[in-house]
Amino acid sequence: IRLRIGLALLVAGGLFCQQTDQQAESDLRAGIALTKEGRFQQAVPYFLSARGRVAETFAVEFNLALCYVGTREFKQAIQILTHLKSSAEVNNLLSQALIGDGQQDAALKALQDAAALTPRNEKLYLLVSEACLDEGFHELGIQVLNIGLRNLPESARLHFERGLFQSQMDLRSLANQDFELAQKLSPASDIAYIAAAQQAFLSGDVQRVIRTTREGISRGHDHYLLLTMLGEALLRAGATPATADEFREAQEVLEKAVAARPGYSSAHIALGRIYLARERTEEAIAQLESAKQLDPRNRA
Repeated sequence: IRLRIGLALLVAGGLFCQQTDQQAESDLRAGIALTKEGRFQQAVPYFLSARGRVAETFAVEFNLALCYVGTREFKQAIQILTHLKSSAEVNNLLSQALIGDGQQDAALKALQDAAALTPRNEKLYLLVSEACLDEGFHELGIQVLNIGLRNLPESARLHFERGLFQSQMDLRSLANQDFELAQKLSPASDIAYIAAAQQAFLSGDVQRVIRTTREGISRGHDHYLLLTMLGEALLRAGATPATADEFREAQEVLEKAVAARPGYSSAHIALGRIYLARERTEEAIAQLESAKQLDPRNRA
């Protein structure tokens, strides 16, 4: 009798472990799905639940670190990433986390380590430079992009990104040079239209921004930056509920921008302004709260 009871307990225990593992795998998949949607805060509990219970240890730890970067819990991300096996993607994310934590020298070193492994990975330099832009580390961002441009001198996107930093630093002549080069290197592309629209913004020509972004979108370039720039330009040009067509257009392009890039705070802010003007208060609050969580340093 004792033997049968013992066997029954072993079988039950095995079933429990199997169910636990299946639940952990389900939690991992759910966390990854939420992460892909940019819903980092909601994804964290799923990864914590799956921790230590699935075979894909790296997937859990890396995605958890990614979520911590997304929720600006940089120290927790750094703690995880420094214990993972070094790779280009780990060093890439580590560099972003270190930037968020204000450790600029260490961030540059992590970027250089990642670049040594994948020197022609354009996204590496773009992601790290965007982290610099978020934190206001303009000189570091330029350093990152210069490293990228040494390896990818013909990259229109890296030239455009450097132009953004230079415009933030009021180096308009240098910024315009990079924006023009981006257009020359990749004519009629989404980045060419974005660069041209950014030049128009810098010169204060709102109508040219509207014309440029409309043309780019009409040619099939639904990049979230083009959509946001058109929406913002229409609002600056005086679009209100009274100017129905322009206001409706601004709302439509900003809603598309938010759907395409949920992590871009400027689109949320502009869309929140539109909802406020339409007296859709709850939706406006939701957009503005999202923007505040995404970019708490943004005065707008």
